[in-house]
Amino acid sequence: VQLQASGGGLVQAGGSLRLSCAASIRTFSSYVVGWFRQAPGKEREFVAAISARGDTIDFADSVEGRFTISRDNAKNTAYLQMNSLKPEDTAVYYCAADVTRAYVSRWSRRRSEYVYWGQGTQVTVSS
Repeated sequence: VQLQASGGGLVQAGGSLRLSCAASIRTFSSYVVGWFRQAPGKEREFVAAISARGDTIDFADSVEGRFTISRDNAKNTAYLQMNSLKPEDTAVYYCAADVTRAYVSRWSRRRSEYVYWGQGTQVTVSS
């Protein structure tokens, strides 16, 4: 499985970005996709996850109400819409696939549950 994250960039505080995660696998619609981020000097942290069919989602408290997650299984692509961005959202954002689960659970917040990772896309929010 290969995952390709894109859509990052430089944006002012309060602005928006949409990240995309394209997967090169025909069974994309069968598993959970998660987004994580890593700021300089910090550990990679959970941002959001979406179930295989897109009917269950989960967000970190820090982004709840500002970010949305979606997926288009026909295009093998997942999205992270980021609104009302803050400087503290600055990080490299990664998408990942948990090919062992179709439904979001408490395990979806754990990095160790995701076997496949994209290369990351930089998001920088200026104040």
